[in-house]
Amino acid sequence: MRPEPSSHPPPSKFSLARICPPRWRLPLILAVGSLCGLSIVLLRVSNATSYLSDDPAACVNCHIMTPQFATWERGSHARVANCNDCHVPHDNVLNKYYFKAKDGTRHAFMFTFHMEPQVIQVHEPGQGVIQQNCIRCHEHLLDEGIHLAVSLQQAQEGQGKRCWDCHRETPHGKVNSLSSAEWARTPDLNSVMPEWLQGKISNQTPSENEPAK
Repeated sequence: MRPEPSSHPPPSKFSLARICPPRWRLPLILAVGSLCGLSIVLLRVSNATSYLSDDPAACVNCHIMTPQFATWERGSHARVANCNDCHVPHDNVLNKYYFKAKDGTRHAFMFTFHMEPQVIQVHEPGQGVIQQNCIRCHEHLLDEGIHLAVSLQQAQEGQGKRCWDCHRETPHGKVNSLSSAEWARTPDLNSVMPEWLQGKISNQTPSENEPAK
């Protein structure tokens, strides 16, 4: 006797049963949920959303940038420019955020694994951006006479100088080691603890906070 044909059609090539068998669904849901939860916590702890803004306080999320923030804040550039005015491209919005993401990922990696040098220096892509921004902001001071606008590549080929070859102390001063502004007053980091939890802890009585004997 021939077996009776099944009333259910065979699973398609891209069905959920083929892609994720039932026995794997619960572990997969738990794994995806854990990954999403850890990602949210990481975004909260690192204050990652602050990097989408132009707020200079975002630069001191890493404590190693305290000297750079302090020397900028106390210099003349703080009155007219923020960090992004100098350190990211301004030719278009996409390039601006692409550069911020690429450079920020590099900084986060180096900071996480303690690879930062004692004296922080701008790497070559950043130097090109700074040179172009110097020209962008000060183009009214540049002419075909003594003060020439040259690109980083032209300066490297000996056709001129980078702006900071002469203006060495603008805007971060002469000394920029990790200990040069150790006690400078800079914005405090925001607490990673949610406000509702922080309020609940602060409302506890002293006896509730004491360890059990």
